[in-house]
Amino acid sequence: MESNRIKGVFFIIMSAAGFALMSAFVKLSGDLPSFQKVFFRNLIASIMALYLIIKNRGSMVGKRENLKLLLMRSIFGTLGVIFNFYAIDHLILSDANMLNKISPFLVVIFSALFLKESIKPKQILMILIAFAGSMFIVKPTFSIEVVPYLVGILGAIAAAAAYTCVRAIGNKEDYYTVVFFFSAFSMISILPVVIKVYEPMTIKQFIYLIMAGVSASAGQFGITLAYRYAPAREISIFDYTNILFSAVLSIVIFGTYPDVWSVVGYIIVFSAALYMFIYNRKGYSESIEKIPDDSKTE
Repeated sequence: MESNRIKGVFFIIMSAAGFALMSAFVKLSGDLPSFQKVFFRNLIASIMALYLIIKNRGSMVGKRENLKLLLMRSIFGTLGVIFNFYAIDHLILSDANMLNKISPFLVVIFSALFLKESIKPKQILMILIAFAGSMFIVKPTFSIEVVPYLVGILGAIAAAAAYTCVRAIGNKEDYYTVVFFFSAFSMISILPVVIKVYEPMTIKQFIYLIMAGVSASAGQFGITLAYRYAPAREISIFDYTNILFSAVLSIVIFGTYPDVWSVVGYIIVFSAALYMFIYNRKGYSESIEKIPDDSKTE
């Protein structure tokens, strides 16, 4: 339904803003182990999800028939976060963000391959245009060792696989159950490493990591709800707004301003997203018009 598509767009933009804030707070937290940052990122999300589970008398582990998808979502999601944080720690931020923005494109591909969701040539073209626009913005240099870049690509692949699982779960589980399962799984699985590499934090670093966790929670709840309401082909392009939010945060927090090429990239991304939204709405309207009106038949 059209209302579900609009909800999906809203939640994926909310997710993009949340993850942009998360990246800013992670960067502000300084030189702490990546696993330590990942742990705090998921700690807050698990607490918020647990509160919603208790409030709504929901389930922490979900239904038995969905266990495989929940586990796959959690495994891929954990790997995606670890790889992404590693890339952020070892690459310049623009390169890390560029690699991470491969995931929305991959979600559409994975959804078509594994969920049999149809995708039209114009939709593929708009996603490619948005991807090209993001390259104008971040201008990756690719000037250091190749390993961190490969890890960043692996992170994008893992994230796309995780979001595809979220789409497959759909309405079969409450959104807070999906978030809690992933967050709890992630914390438990990396806890031994966190204990081994843990470094004491200043109060400021602790606050930054808490805020990173809160922002990540908004991003996590947003992405979970987004793919619950709409197919990847219709909304994943709006995840590129993360780049725009990141640019605003760079100006406000870090005092860095976009250049002319970045502005060109913003226009390209917004134009592609707007065209995609109009195209999908037009296609929906045409499909509704083709449905026979039984009330007019005798």
